[in-house]
Amino acid sequence: MLYYSTGKNAPDATLAEAVTRGLAPDRGLYMPRRIERLPDSFFAGIDRLSFHEIACRVAEAFFGEDIPREELDRIVCDTLSFDTPVVKVRESIWALELFHGPTLAFKDVGARFMARMLAHFIARSGRREKVTVLVATSGDTGSAVANGFLGVEGIDVVVLYPKGKVSEIQEKQFATLGRNITALEVDGTFDDCQRLVKSAFLDGDLTRRLTLTSANSINVARFLPQSFYYFHAYARMKRAGAADRLVVCVPSGNFGNITAGLFAARMGLPVARFIAANNRNDIFLQYLETGVYAPRPSVATVANAMDVGDPSNFARILDLYDGDWQTIRSEISGYRYDDDRIRAAVARVDRECGYLLDPHGACGYLALEEGLKPGETGLFLETAHPAKFRDTVEPVIGRSVEIPERLRRFMEGEKLSVGISADFGDFKDYLLSR
Repeated sequence: MLYYSTGKNAPDATLAEAVTRGLAPDRGLYMPRRIERLPDSFFAGIDRLSFHEIACRVAEAFFGEDIPREELDRIVCDTLSFDTPVVKVRESIWALELFHGPTLAFKDVGARFMARMLAHFIARSGRREKVTVLVATSGDTGSAVANGFLGVEGIDVVVLYPKGKVSEIQEKQFATLGRNITALEVDGTFDDCQRLVKSAFLDGDLTRRLTLTSANSINVARFLPQSFYYFHAYARMKRAGAADRLVVCVPSGNFGNITAGLFAARMGLPVARFIAANNRNDIFLQYLETGVYAPRPSVATVANAMDVGDPSNFARILDLYDGDWQTIRSEISGYRYDDDRIRAAVARVDRECGYLLDPHGACGYLALEEGLKPGETGLFLETAHPAKFRDTVEPVIGRSVEIPERLRRFMEGEKLSVGISADFGDFKDYLLSR
């Protein structure tokens, strides 16, 4: 399958080219030339299939023309070494728990898949020079990518993160690893980190001397596999007799996660509609209300993975809907919550339902409480384990949150970050001097 750029000013790319480049030459994001609609028979029997069986079928629709079936199945099964269960929180509202992977965040799925796919293409090409993977993170992306690529031969990873704007546990998960993982602590915001990554791909000097790719959700190998757990969630909900009139609510930052859900819907997944839950960085909500996309500098919140002022994947949503604002707002609604509402939701749901939310999941839960219509069932994405946000969660619930053993091991590591300014010249010099 060929991949085109949302910028509409670059030649089509093969899957291997799209994955290796990350960003198209015209600064656009790659999109598959077609989206296969899966047959009704697949959905009729989906509740009898395993997660691996579901994901392999979905992966084949996207990548089956470019990767041999046996190898693709191996990549999928190696990626999904953990479950993504659904849990009933209260009547009509369920949580899709995406924090059971190695770094306890939803991005484990996309990061692990991309690492294995990129390693496949490197091995197939016989490439001798290393590939440098650049990734900007506001929290969980860095840890998922770093751990997904840790020790992968032929790949160096450079993680850029905003100084003082990620939790200590998140930072420890990618800044203590060493080996082929470098953490750059940028004196700026997440948007600065994202700008540095995008600028690197457009710098001729860098692209001539280094083989660069991105592991942010701008990369098709990162965001497309995230559709796997939407299908699996539907199967689980159908098994529980709760799949009719299903509304899916996604805590949204860079919008790769909800875009994967929209792709799943285009493939036939029976979802009534989507809700994008925002924190104070509500650029998408403003677009839904006005039809005008007006990015602005991000502000720090307790739901830091959603602190994005210019979501990269908005370009994909526009492209998917041919820029039709009315259709977009008819299929996606939006809600916004400030830190006080988020904290209050964590405390209330813990007290009333016995379910502990993380700050991002709290936004999703609140949006379903506010936005569900009679007869609908809501499913929100619980995107990270609440123990990763103890500083926010513990004061409002009045007790300690148990830290899973996997997180505890990270906390014992020594921070190995390199400090850097938000100036692109400094970043370029660093990459060329390595």
